[in-house]
Amino acid sequence: MRVITGKARGVQLKTPEGMLTRPTSDRVKEALFSIINFDVPGARVLDLFGGTGQLGIEALSRGADSAVFVDAREDACKLIRENLKRTKLEGQGRVVRSDYLDYLDHCREKFHIVFLDPPYAEVFLENSLKRITEIDILESGGIIITERPLGKELPFMIDGYTRSKDYKYGKTLLTLYRKA
Repeated sequence: MRVITGKARGVQLKTPEGMLTRPTSDRVKEALFSIINFDVPGARVLDLFGGTGQLGIEALSRGADSAVFVDAREDACKLIRENLKRTKLEGQGRVVRSDYLDYLDHCREKFHIVFLDPPYAEVFLENSLKRITEIDILESGGIIITERPLGKELPFMIDGYTRSKDYKYGKTLLTLYRKA
């Protein structure tokens, strides 16, 4: 797993041992950043299920101003800090150890881009998408990017948001919601 382009291009990111974290494949990550390419420069990013931090780090490498990485596991938070240090982007990233819903309930920041790539087998994606659209943490025109497995459905209509088509890459689907 590596940073694809930008300031930290080519830097290998450290990956966790075991199966608790499922990093986004380089193919899906490259496709995702092609879709949002013009939204990244200057953006404030939330990587809500940080894992390795690769999505937020890729955004920072491509010109995002800052990123907040949230994960409930201490080992994941440590890994994100290590990857920020490896890429020399630690000054732009903040790592928060918290349950995703607790973080959202207490969040007072606004973001341009929110990455939602939670564990597939859980209802974290549905819950976080619902909560983010209920609270006011996304800038006007901001984007929520979801990654999910084939077969997991998401709402087509969310008040105040427009949904993109589903982008399919193997067994992975990407869907974007843009705030009006």
